[in-house]
Formats: sequence, C-alpha cells, structure tokens
Amino acid sequence: MALTVNLRYTGTNGSALEFVKEMKDSGTVDLIRAEAGNLRYEYYLSLDDPETVLLIDSWENQEAIDVHHASPMMKTLFELRNKYDLHMSVERYVSDEEGMPESDRQFIRE
Repeated sequence: MALTVNLRYTGTNGSALEFVKEMKDSGTVDLIRAEAGNLRYEYYLSLDDPETVLLIDSWENQEAIDVHHASPMMKTLFELRNKYDLHMSVERYVSDEEGMPESDRQFIRE
C-alpha cells in the first residue's frame, strides 16, 4: 500500500521557488529520492498561484515515511522552510490496491 503526500509550500516574493532551488542545489532532493522506500519526490509550480509550489512525495509504506521523518534530512527541511518563511498545506492519499476501474481507464490516453 503506497502512500502519497501532496505538500503545498506557499511563500512570498518567490520564496517557495527559492526553497526548491536550494533543496535541489544542496543535494537534499537526491538524498531523499535515494532513501529506501521512496517512490516519487517531485516539485511542480502552480499555474494558479505563482507563490505556491506543490511537492508530490510517495513512499512504499508508513514505515518508509517514518524512517524518512527520523532522518537528518528533516532538519535541513525544517531549516529551509523557516529560512524561506513557507506555510504548508498537506493532503495524504493511500493507493488503491485494486487499481483503476475500467470505467475510469477509458478517459486515459497513454
């Protein structure tokens, strides 16, 4: 059962984008992606709000997230979020083990 967390980071004057840049430039993003159990760690820019960046963060299970939360990288994350004065909203999703129903699949162009 994979877990996906959508985190929206919102700041002012481009601070959310600067946060992402520093996360990438410092190597923290690569370290997180290399952690056991990480399935996805990707940032996206909002077209509706230029001061918001979306992080899609997926893990194999709760244990993998717990290990990540106990890692030294979380200290870096906390420090950078404070440095850039970011505010967050969080949504958490659990994968559907049965997969996508055919009634939904008909709308997907692969």
